[in-house]
Amino acid sequence: MKSTMAVLVLGLGTMLGMMFLVWIGSLLRKDASIIDSFWGLGFVVLAWLYCFVSEADTPRLPLVVALVTAWGVRLSSYLFRRNRGKGEDYRYREMRERYPATFAFRSLLTVFFLQAAVLWLVSFPLLQAVRAPQPARITLLDVLGVLVLAVGLFFEATGDWQLSRFRSDPANRGKVLDRGLWRYTRHPNYFGDALVWWGFFLIALATPRSAWTLASPVLMTFLLMKVSGVALLEKKLGETKPEYRDYVRRTSAFFPWPPAR
Repeated sequence: MKSTMAVLVLGLGTMLGMMFLVWIGSLLRKDASIIDSFWGLGFVVLAWLYCFVSEADTPRLPLVVALVTAWGVRLSSYLFRRNRGKGEDYRYREMRERYPATFAFRSLLTVFFLQAAVLWLVSFPLLQAVRAPQPARITLLDVLGVLVLAVGLFFEATGDWQLSRFRSDPANRGKVLDRGLWRYTRHPNYFGDALVWWGFFLIALATPRSAWTLASPVLMTFLLMKVSGVALLEKKLGETKPEYRDYVRRTSAFFPWPPAR
């Protein structure tokens, strides 16, 4: 069996190679936004890679691979449909306008390779779960992890569906969605995404010497709350939708909670 470090290096190399190809595609299309559609698929690729190099024979292996595949394919297909025909994301457009001569190289390092590294870091519980030979049976921690993951997937998928349905109605243009799950949290999809990775961590935690994978859900939750998720989106919404400020005052930012009166 290959060492964990060797598999980690293999996984990182695979992600860098995959994102390099996606970067080439972005140059041909002149649209760096295509990387969003490959985020979920990157985890699917890593999960199957870890599966193929694993010699473990536990029910945890097919369970984790199936869960990652279902989650990753759903997320990537949703983002593909959402972004199709809408042009390049404003973040990448601003970078392209600010650095026209060096945009290609900058985007490779700060967008595509950076996301490859983050994706690889977040995938640590997947590696631990599929490679550990013990315990040979599903444990209570595995079951708890699946339940947490299921709740997270519900929040993420339902939040995405409710937002997509809201945006498809021209009468809602310029308005703020404050119904359904969005009544209790301003970002049910991001909250759900964080829960998904806490679920994978609990599954990994069911195996021996797995505490090191705690970095995965901590990093994902931090990014969603403080960097690329809530913080970035709220800055834009606060500038473009005046109603959003009132929505912020009465609605929890991340964790679901009854709205304030």
